Amino acid sequence: MITRAFPHRIPTTAGNDAALTERLRVAGLRPTRQRLALAALLFGAGDRHVTAEALHVEAVASGERVSLATVYNALHQFRHAGLLRELAVDGTRTYFDTNTSNHNHYFVESDGELMDIPSGSIRVDGLPEPPAGMKIAHIDVVVRLVKI
Repeated sequence: MITRAFPHRIPTTAGNDAALTERLRVAGLRPTRQRLALAALLFGAGDRHVTAEALHVEAVASGERVSLATVYNALHQFRHAGLLRELAVDGTRTYFDTNTSNHNHYFVESDGELMDIPSGSIRVDGLPEPPAGMKIAHIDVVVRLVKI
């Protein structure tokens, strides 16, 4: 499930292509045609949460010939490069978040929708001391919601 409607075609401009190409290169990724097409869908319209399956549907709808396996591979490459956060929310789906800042989420169980919780809304107290040689990198809080 995607948190916002997607455009069926991201406008391709020389500036947009150049910016995406540079973004991938700086992240250590070769800007292949398929990576650029997926990056345009992911990063072309602000922050969003997306599953691999939903991104695949978007890519195909936009005219990109890409397999679901390629979408999964690209999402994991983007995550390893620091361009995305990965969130395993309900055990059956993994969401990818284009907002890589330290933030938390609401999860609407009936819709499979993931939404950002406003920054500073959650305070976590009483964390244990991490083991020697380790530090806490991030705390993921997911507040599950049901409709009433």
